[in-house]
Amino acid sequence: MQITSVGHAGFHIRTAAGTILCDPWVNPAYFASWFPFPDNTQLDWDDLGNCDFLYVSHLHRDHFDAKHLADKVNKDTTVLLPDYPVPDLKRELEALGFHKFFETEDSVKHTITGPGGELDIMIIALRAPADGPIGDSGIVIADGETVCFNMNDARPVDMDVLHDSFGHVDIHLLQYSGAIWYPMVYDIPAKTKSNFGKQKRQRGMDRCRSYIEQVGATWVVPSAGPPVFLDDELRYLNDDRGDEGNIFPDQIVFLEQMRIHGNEGGLLMLPGSTADLRGKELSALTHPVDPDTVYGDKAAYIAAMAERMAPVLAAEKASWATGAGPLLPQLQELFEPIMAQSDLICDGIGYSVALVLGDETVVLDFPKRIVRAPIDGEGKQRYGFRIDPQLVRTVLRDNEPDWVNTIFLSTRFTTWRIGGYNEFLYTFFKCLTDERIAYADGWFSEAHDDSASTELEGWEIQRRCPHLKADLSKFGVVEGNTLTCNLHGWQWDLESGRCKTSKGHELRSRKL
Repeated sequence: MQITSVGHAGFHIRTAAGTILCDPWVNPAYFASWFPFPDNTQLDWDDLGNCDFLYVSHLHRDHFDAKHLADKVNKDTTVLLPDYPVPDLKRELEALGFHKFFETEDSVKHTITGPGGELDIMIIALRAPADGPIGDSGIVIADGETVCFNMNDARPVDMDVLHDSFGHVDIHLLQYSGAIWYPMVYDIPAKTKSNFGKQKRQRGMDRCRSYIEQVGATWVVPSAGPPVFLDDELRYLNDDRGDEGNIFPDQIVFLEQMRIHGNEGGLLMLPGSTADLRGKELSALTHPVDPDTVYGDKAAYIAAMAERMAPVLAAEKASWATGAGPLLPQLQELFEPIMAQSDLICDGIGYSVALVLGDETVVLDFPKRIVRAPIDGEGKQRYGFRIDPQLVRTVLRDNEPDWVNTIFLSTRFTTWRIGGYNEFLYTFFKCLTDERIAYADGWFSEAHDDSASTELEGWEIQRRCPHLKADLSKFGVVEGNTLTCNLHGWQWDLESGRCKTSKGHELRSRKL
């Protein structure tokens, strides 16, 4: 098996049976905030796109690059489709001209036939509303000699199905860096923000090391991040200034974390780097350039890349919508029908939320299921977002069903909140279609079994995390009276069972 990095979460996997192109991303994403790092525009995309199979893990725009898929990938390839309850990914691919689909079943081993023979694959599909834009996934590929687990930025809750189906994993490709806007955009003091960033950075790397232990692969490739921020106003987000509170550590940082914890199996891959494997044996690892040209002076590399990409950034900005007039009527038309059919999510949010759009403020009154102007004397809302109205006009023009996958991941906004993170609120912003909101509301309303227990550091706790059902015997860490689930960094007070991260999500626990 030959695995070539094509940048970020993208890989081209060559086997005797055929080739698979995974998650190719080239064009800037999230209002041109994110670019692939290191630069991957120099690759031979015509050759890479002439693949036998295409796998797109989910609809996040740093994985689903519509323009690149339309321009550079053979439409007669067979798409390996994750098993998602909402068919948005398939619809988007069909709209681009793809017409051959192999529809997998979640966590089921399948055999596919390429021009040179057969391959075994399995796609582990995550289907909670918090997983990507209604779904995220990882793929296992086995050619009879080598087993590759491309986890990209999925967060599976149970690795047993992987080993039961494929045995030992030879190479593991996984996300290790940030893909979020917290805490950078929050209105909090700089020192507090830095401390939260340090915690976020370390929790992310702890989570990945937990996955590395569970998967137990011979080789590990840190991938799916970080992006690079080339816009002058966002350049501070790059981890090139020695800031320990930066949540976008690069591959070199994570490989050092692995070595510190006794794992020498980490591999650095740049766009164009190729690893040749036969089972556990790595026969060759080649790079298109000396990695020191990227990481030796990272700030200089980013500055040069920003200069090259300046016309691309300018063109993206020129495509944003312009206009005048109040946004309230359009937001009422968009949000109120969604509110009307999502009682559980609206009640879970439980309060009004402000959108400060330049000179106009719009209030999303979730308890009353209406969108309105502020009421005289009502004071500041406990949760709010300051967003350039140009960005809102753009997502309205484009009928975007997901503000998380457009505005929020761009980090081109600021926010405040009083109290904990509200998962229901961000789920709402991901689900701005009838089909999505119906699925999400139904998912939250289902009862989940929490009868199984586990013991950690003298506490008996329910085994499955109340958030997204991770196995706390593997992901749970107890410090004093606080439990942290390293899958997403959520925390609970063990004495009361109260979730310290978000509203609801109580934990069953007792001291032994």
